[in-house]
Amino acid sequence: MSSRPERVTESLLRGWGLPDPGDSKKSRGDVVVVGGSRTSPGAVLLAGEAALRVGAGRVALAVPQSIDAQVGIALPEAGILALPDAADEPLEGDLREQIASADAVLLGPGFSDPDETRATLLAVAAVGPEVLVLDAFALGVLGDVDRAALPGTLVLNPNKEEAGILLGRGLDDHEGDVREIARRFDAVVNCYGTVADPDGRTWRVDEGDAGLGTSGSGDVLAGAITGFAARGIEPARAAVWAAWVHGRAGRLLGARLGLGFLARELARELPVAMRDVAS
Repeated sequence: MSSRPERVTESLLRGWGLPDPGDSKKSRGDVVVVGGSRTSPGAVLLAGEAALRVGAGRVALAVPQSIDAQVGIALPEAGILALPDAADEPLEGDLREQIASADAVLLGPGFSDPDETRATLLAVAAVGPEVLVLDAFALGVLGDVDRAALPGTLVLNPNKEEAGILLGRGLDDHEGDVREIARRFDAVVNCYGTVADPDGRTWRVDEGDAGLGTSGSGDVLAGAITGFAARGIEPARAAVWAAWVHGRAGRLLGARLGLGFLARELARELPVAMRDVAS
């Protein structure tokens, strides 16, 4: 297998295709986004909206009780689940059932405490979600978690700083470093346009715009990965689809608005970016 990444093009994505959406939201997959805090309630909203914008059928947001009412009002399309008061409590009731039955779970956006994040990650992993996507603070604590305690299908969405934390050193060979993270954590990894599968396959997404370097952009990307995975796309391809659509959405907004578009505008642009290549 070549060590050089495959360049992602519209032709490649059309060849892969997307699952038939069916005639019901139930046929397009269920997503649960676990995260949020008083200081960063918007991250789960951006991720949840992005999952819906790439076609996921249903989204539930699992957030601390201190913000569940406000989050529910801000994204009325999503179900709302309250996390336990103590992060190390086992998950029970509707929260446990929805995580167990979800087609993909995203954990990390908006969390602000590493100990609580680690405890919540272990509690969610104990339920055994089918696909687990990790972002933000969840990546910062991943090195302290036994890989065997996590689901078999794991997707990581680090920025460059988080990639350095996962490696325990600075990055010096971007594509090689992303492949190393994928091997080390037995996970699909998406980082700044490079997607690596632990089996050695690697892709390069060249779409994008300088405006993508804005607060909340990574939450949108993580939500898009999770939404595509929930639709039944295998994890590496889900990450490639998300990276390309996220980049194309940024390019479209950059051309129309210039530098300074917002992450919530980016989420709304995802269907437009996806439409041209998926039609």
